[in-house]
Amino acid sequence: MLENKDVLVVEDDPVFRLMITGFLKSQGCNVREAEDGLGGLQALRDSIPDVLLCDLAMPVLTGMEFVEEISLQYPMVPVIVISGTGDMADVATALRHGVKDFLIKPLDNIMVLKSAILSVLKSQDSATETRDFSSQWFGVVEDESGIDEELEWHIEELKANPRAARELLMGLMPDTESKQGDWQLNYCVLQSADIQPVLLDYTWLIDGRLAFYLVDSSAGDENGTATTLLIRAFFNDYLRTRMSDENNIASLIQLIEKGIKHSGYASPIKALFGIFDACDRSLSVTSAGLSAVLQTSEGDREIIAQPWLGMNAGKNDIVKLQLSESGGRLSLSEIGSASFSLTLKRCGF
Repeated sequence: MLENKDVLVVEDDPVFRLMITGFLKSQGCNVREAEDGLGGLQALRDSIPDVLLCDLAMPVLTGMEFVEEISLQYPMVPVIVISGTGDMADVATALRHGVKDFLIKPLDNIMVLKSAILSVLKSQDSATETRDFSSQWFGVVEDESGIDEELEWHIEELKANPRAARELLMGLMPDTESKQGDWQLNYCVLQSADIQPVLLDYTWLIDGRLAFYLVDSSAGDENGTATTLLIRAFFNDYLRTRMSDENNIASLIQLIEKGIKHSGYASPIKALFGIFDACDRSLSVTSAGLSAVLQTSEGDREIIAQPWLGMNAGKNDIVKLQLSESGGRLSLSEIGSASFSLTLKRCGF
């Protein structure tokens, strides 16, 4: 299944590199090697591989610098990181640069590498647009049940190391400030290092609207990180493939709940979903377990917590709120040791 696939291995450890290349050649791959990032860039200039494997800790040009350079110069190349680092903040940064998957050294089961490569190649063949690692790991279709070996390995790693899981989620938080037209988004979060975090994700759509969600990952207990990443995958896929046709928060929530139901590893969790329309300053919000308050110059509006995501939240009410001309602030309440606020303001006010 990997026969005649071109693989570039960028790894400074000669023993580990030999092991990886030997396995890949036994699977029929055409393998090229580089011992550092500079060598890797030279190899990419010579020819583009089907998939690239690299470490994060390398001399001359660090793995992180190498991954960032690939994302700029060769965004079409799928990258899998095989790292010995235990710093999930570094891994998260690499993932934000478009890495499709990451594996942790040592590889106790070399077949996990084969599974990861096949999964990435399958994703490249079936998708016309780039899919991030959360879609790679957690994109569960409605009729799937159970989990494969690679995904189970990732989930067990996250469960076994809550601190690393927290670092991963924190590293995936988007920019704290973003602008679209004459509107600006800012968010502020203060939360204890002892609990799993509240995660925000947002996307400005081409029609000027803002789609976002908030998840309290601690509400999912030991499955909180995996459930949060599943939500991230479905949110991004929905915006890319269905939003223009369905344009409905309830449809998104129902899709995520089907993923939770069929995944075999996700749990009900507290969340909140919203769409802001800059044209009429309207904010449509659905609570799926989280309560909030919208503050504007014209007064406050409370958003009451409704059934959790995974508990038939697709039937929860959608609350339509109106921002003042200057904007407003959405603040979460009753989330334990965390404080979160998202501000939308009009530039010039």
